[in-house]
Amino acid sequence: MQDTSVVRARYVSEVLEFALALGELLLSSGQGAEDVEAAMLGITDAYGLPGCDPQVTFTMLSLSYLPDNEPVFQTATRTARRRAADHSRLQAAHRLVASVVAGTVDVSTARSRLDRIRAHPGPYPKWTAPLAAGCLAGSASLLVGGHWGLLAVVGFITAFCAAAAGDLLAMRLARAGVPEFYQFTAGAVPASVSGVLLAAAGAGLQGSFVITGGLYALLPGRALVAGVEDGLTTFYLTAGARLLEVGYLVTGIVLGVLVVLPAGDYLGAQLRPEESFGRDSLPILQLLAAFMVSAALAVLLQCPPRILLLVTANGAAGWTVFGALTAQADVSAVLATGAAAGLVGLFGQLLARRRGTTSLLYVTAALGPLLPGSAVYLGILAFVQGRTDQGLTELSRAAALALALAVGVHAGREMARLAEHIPLYTGRPRDAAQQTRGY
Repeated sequence: MQDTSVVRARYVSEVLEFALALGELLLSSGQGAEDVEAAMLGITDAYGLPGCDPQVTFTMLSLSYLPDNEPVFQTATRTARRRAADHSRLQAAHRLVASVVAGTVDVSTARSRLDRIRAHPGPYPKWTAPLAAGCLAGSASLLVGGHWGLLAVVGFITAFCAAAAGDLLAMRLARAGVPEFYQFTAGAVPASVSGVLLAAAGAGLQGSFVITGGLYALLPGRALVAGVEDGLTTFYLTAGARLLEVGYLVTGIVLGVLVVLPAGDYLGAQLRPEESFGRDSLPILQLLAAFMVSAALAVLLQCPPRILLLVTANGAAGWTVFGALTAQADVSAVLATGAAAGLVGLFGQLLARRRGTTSLLYVTAALGPLLPGSAVYLGILAFVQGRTDQGLTELSRAAALALALAVGVHAGREMARLAEHIPLYTGRPRDAAQQTRGY
């Protein structure tokens, strides 16, 4: 009898450790806390451990087994220290969870597959990251500029080189163990310096587009969406921590720009983006730029190559809705951003349903063109030029756009789930939804 209890205890420990290891991978990849808990519960239920109690916070995961008729009680915890965006690993992890829930793999085999997923280097070589960052910034400069010509080409090349240099600098600091706040600060400097020098050169060169493109390459949209999603699903502690992280990273970006912009005034650089943003725009060029922004961001996030076309098409569709609402229907930018993000979230969830994976693969990169890079830059520039009230207004608008972006994409995903009755990994109902309705 004692030997049986020991074997049972070891089996329970093995299942809990595997569920926590996979939950850590999902959490560190930007998955919402609700989906992480659902994945862990799906694993424990599939391996015959009903009644487990999961807890997920920003950096800590715990899982307790509380059986009704067994003398076995175990609790295991795990710390999620490393956060890296690798959607190829995320896709593989979700497929592993689906296999476990379907009952096709045992615990030891599943653990071996998880180890191989964690050790996988990713679908793209490391040298592609600076090139993708440069392409993202250059495309974003065309997106906010909206016009084509020799000056736009010069701006694209400048933004490309500056963002690539910023990415390499941030990577070097990361290897040296420098905190992420300073990595984002350093990453914003090359684009800011290039934009100021371009504007100081005159000849109609728009340095503001270069700086704004650099901001697009740095803004933490993935963490923002995950933080708001956690708040909407009542994981308030995790949401608060994630949104605080977003605040620190954005502050680091702002600091990197603020260090450089005063030098522009000293050099006589004419930074007046309000005179050129959104004027004389070519819709076809902006649509192509949105497509390129989504594609570059998908490469940075290590999206599987097979879904690149779907991801970029989703981003272009979202930008088309945004452009049509703002230019043709005269809808406010905040409402248009929310509507476009809702469409992106809806399509992303439906695509994920068809392919048996997570919607993050199809949504995160597709949101790139909708990020409030120009509003952030206008706010920073207004502060540097002494227009404090306008600076506060622009940064408030950027915050409203970011919130609309995150809420919209979550609402779109929820509409898809309701329309197709898409369950989480476990068949259990949402506790948060029950509590808020008093059931």
